[in-house]
Amino acid sequence: MEELEDATERLKETMEAAEEKKERWTMYVALSTAIIAVFAALAGMYGNHHANEAMLDQIKSSDAWAYYQSKGIKEELNVNTARILTSLDRPVPAENAEAINRYEKEKKEIKEDAEEKEKSSEEHMREHVVFSRAVTIFQVAIALSAISILTRKKLLWYLSLLLTVIGIVFFVIGFFTS
Repeated sequence: MEELEDATERLKETMEAAEEKKERWTMYVALSTAIIAVFAALAGMYGNHHANEAMLDQIKSSDAWAYYQSKGIKEELNVNTARILTSLDRPVPAENAEAINRYEKEKKEIKEDAEEKEKSSEEHMREHVVFSRAVTIFQVAIALSAISILTRKKLLWYLSLLLTVIGIVFFVIGFFTS
C-alpha cells in the first residue's frame, strides 16, 4: 500500500512540475506579447508622424502652386496690357516690363519651393508606409500570441516571434530611411 502512495505522490509531483512549466511558458508568451505591443505602439506613432508631415507638406505645396498661379495671372495681365498698348501705338510703361520680369523670377522661386514640398511629402509618405507595414506585422504577431495561449500551441507563439523579428526589421528600416 505504501508503494501505491509513493507512486501517487510522484505522479502528483510530476503533474505539478508539468503545470508549473506550462504556467512559465504562458508567462513568456504574455511578456513577449507586451513587448510586441510596445513596438507596435512606437511604429504606429512614427508612422502617424510621417503621415501628418506628408499631409502638411502636401498642403504647403498646394498653397505654393496656387501662389505660383496667381503670379502667372498677374504676369499674363501685364503681358496682355503691353500687347494692347503696343497694338494701339501707345507707349508701354517701364514698370510694366519690370513687373513682368519680377513675376517671372518670383514664379521660378515659388515653383522650386512647391516642388521641394512635393518631394518632401512623397518621402514622408514612403516612410509612413514602412512604419505601417511594421505595425501590421506586429498586430498579426500579437494575434498569433493570443491564439497560441488559447490553443496551447507553442508553434504559433514561435511564429509570432518570427513575425516580430520581421516587424523589427521594417521598424529599423523606417528609421534609416528618415
